[in-house]
Amino acid sequence: MTFTYSPIGVIHSPFKSKQEIQPDMNKRPDGYDQIKGQIEIQEEFAPGLQDISGFSHLLVIFAFHQSEAGGLNAHPPFDQKPRGVFSTRSPHRPNAIGLTVVRLHRCEGRFLHISGLDMLEGTPVLDLKPYTPRDQKSEARFGWLEEFLH
Repeated sequence: MTFTYSPIGVIHSPFKSKQEIQPDMNKRPDGYDQIKGQIEIQEEFAPGLQDISGFSHLLVIFAFHQSEAGGLNAHPPFDQKPRGVFSTRSPHRPNAIGLTVVRLHRCEGRFLHISGLDMLEGTPVLDLKPYTPRDQKSEARFGWLEEFLH
């Protein structure tokens, strides 16, 4: 089975290369929270932004457009142990699809002003969904990452 997707928009980010995204940001309490940018929605999809400004956060589904297809193991930058790719946020995945949560500050026409950005300039956006109470999980566990979160 094969799927084909077309972007609905593009990310405008201060990160111009993969090397600028620092893996140690994940260890900081505010992480990427202060990194600001925009999502520019293509004109034909702009009507889909109706009512989005009432949400504080969005789920952004995007394509890792500068990543190579990866194997089933990943090497997190802050951990020497190889991990199963599905237990990591590695961009090198069997399908180069990413998901992140961003804060929505405002919507101006077809431009969404956001923060919490961990994507490169020009990243293709495949879809947006509002972050809802259903997405909040108070009982969440963080597996092998828990030793790095303290």
